[in-house]
Amino acid sequence: MDRVEVRQLEYFIAVAEELHFGRAAERLGIAPPPLSRAIAQLERRLGVRLFERTSRRVDLTSAGEVFLAGARKALQAIDRAVQQTLHAARGTLRIAVAPGMGSGLLRDIHRRYQARHGHDTMQLIFTRDQATAVRNGQADVALLCGTEDLRDLESSDIAQEHPVALLPAHHPLAARSEVSLSRLRSDPAYLSECPVTGLDEIVDRVALGRLVVVVGHSATDRLGSAVVGVPVTGLPPTDLLLAWPAESRDRRIAELLELTRTATTPVPRPTMVSVATTPAAG
Repeated sequence: MDRVEVRQLEYFIAVAEELHFGRAAERLGIAPPPLSRAIAQLERRLGVRLFERTSRRVDLTSAGEVFLAGARKALQAIDRAVQQTLHAARGTLRIAVAPGMGSGLLRDIHRRYQARHGHDTMQLIFTRDQATAVRNGQADVALLCGTEDLRDLESSDIAQEHPVALLPAHHPLAARSEVSLSRLRSDPAYLSECPVTGLDEIVDRVALGRLVVVVGHSATDRLGSAVVGVPVTGLPPTDLLLAWPAESRDRRIAELLELTRTATTPVPRPTMVSVATTPAAG
């Protein structure tokens, strides 16, 4: 069987989503007759009927439903490959990361990578769905915790982070050597998922008494005098890993792994900390 063309996949998806040849043709910017011929040619090439057609309606066959899922994945893979190629040509390595995750490690890696390759050669993309950012081509690699879905990704463990609660210095729990998660949850300012997009903003909100949140211990070297970090009991340490598309052969990722391993050192369970102020971003 001859290989299916990208154009045929685009035509098929348009018809499958519109279930109307006229609307699909308008969406594609072509006339209906060439579209109908292209779909018929695709069905002959595959040797199956993808659509049931009547004078009143168009429906996907069971084979068409299966092909639709595969066609979407195929086009997504092509789009992702194009994006990765363009960013690789520009030399910018994009890392998807959640706010507050592995900040100390990331800062060290960022400094080392740019020392080798120059300014603006690494971009941090803050998101709550790092794996999806890699899968859809928005990022080249992601910093994840070990509990996340790694489907279609390759990964490598790089470090562990212990959970630390960020509290205003005047908070009743701020002087404790440790605090339980259940006690934190009783605080009206506690959020299990922080809605902001950067560690500096998180620290500012905590300092103002508007937020109590659990982050990794490496964030504690970014705190100001108005914020303290208190170790959280009842939560295990988080395994941190780097993940990238399984089909990727980007040599920059191998270099990033090498930099990560040299930057990573065992860190003991932290005690309560408060260190120099870092100004808020923008």
